[in-house]
Amino acid sequence: MSDRAPDPGTGPGIGTVLVARPDNAGDVLLAGPAIRAVAARAREVVLLAGPYGRAAGELLPGVSRVLEWRTPWIDPGAPPVTSEHVARLVDEVRRIAPEQALIFTSFHQSALPLALLLRLAGVPRTAAISNDYPGSLLDVRHVVDEDVDVPEAERMLGLARAAGFELPAGDDGRLAVRRPLPGVAHLTGPPGYVAVHPGVSAPARAWPAGHWARLVRLLAAQGHRVVVTGGPGERALTAEITGTAPGVGPGGLGGTASGGAGADGLLGAPGSVTDLGGRTSLAELAAVLEGACAVVAANTGPAHLAAAVGTPVVSLFAPVVPAARWAPYGVRSVVLGDQHAPCRATRARTCPVPGHPCLTSVQAEQVAQAVRRVAVPREVAV
Repeated sequence: MSDRAPDPGTGPGIGTVLVARPDNAGDVLLAGPAIRAVAARAREVVLLAGPYGRAAGELLPGVSRVLEWRTPWIDPGAPPVTSEHVARLVDEVRRIAPEQALIFTSFHQSALPLALLLRLAGVPRTAAISNDYPGSLLDVRHVVDEDVDVPEAERMLGLARAAGFELPAGDDGRLAVRRPLPGVAHLTGPPGYVAVHPGVSAPARAWPAGHWARLVRLLAAQGHRVVVTGGPGERALTAEITGTAPGVGPGGLGGTASGGAGADGLLGAPGSVTDLGGRTSLAELAAVLEGACAVVAANTGPAHLAAAVGTPVVSLFAPVVPAARWAPYGVRSVVLGDQHAPCRATRARTCPVPGHPCLTSVQAEQVAQAVRRVAVPREVAV
């Protein structure tokens, strides 16, 4: 429910609307449907994002520009709260002069600190989910039952509706990215491979590297072309998993990896393994994931990026946060991992249970079976 009804004076031709989702890339991608609802009525949508979400925001349809600001109460690095840091945001928002603002949050985050800063910046109308009493900080206070697990995309779309913004006719409410995406065939070969993304932003969400290496070998032995992706800081991990690190074969067993070429020496040959760790921008990664018949990833941004390009996902999901909220949205998916493990709902960044059993219990063979269940024939579909 909402404390106040949408402003009856709002309608098509609204000026600038500021939407805030200042955390990670996956969270920003999940805000996409709500942002499209806002963009359907606003002349311009400015996204307030953190440094980890900016690139994802630039991929979202409906976003005109992105304002980057590290939010001390959300950013995992917890930058210090200083008058200079706060003043920079207030000054930037004053320059933008939005007519409205929507603050998107997860159930464990408060919208009120940012609502206060937006008030100081002169934003005349602000909407957010808040079960805490906001006083005069919010014009639309949307109250939800936080004991009910609702997918993040739907939670944010619910706030947009409470503020008077609906998806336009014909919009199915799924995740999406801007088109066209860059060409990546020179990196991957033709579509139809299995994309594997082993990296995570928090250790509690990680499947062991040895398990990933076994999966890659197993998929290649089954005749799949495998493309392993990773960010710039994950090159060592992808090299370990693919066996492209000097003197190390897949899984650390010694020998050589295909490095993208199969037995016939051609990029993308059956049974090949391609290491793209640190070799793609986020837009290029989206294109790589779109060309896959299936994506295997933990609960991390690329799982949501795969959903945004319509690719099925096998999700290795640690239950430190609820899968009902953060599992891949709007695409065929399989969630693996013990969702009732002792770490359940702890929101831990480092696993609090010795041995990390929620994910170490998942075997490569189970993941390969799940890939067979969800995979789509991309050679035909793309």
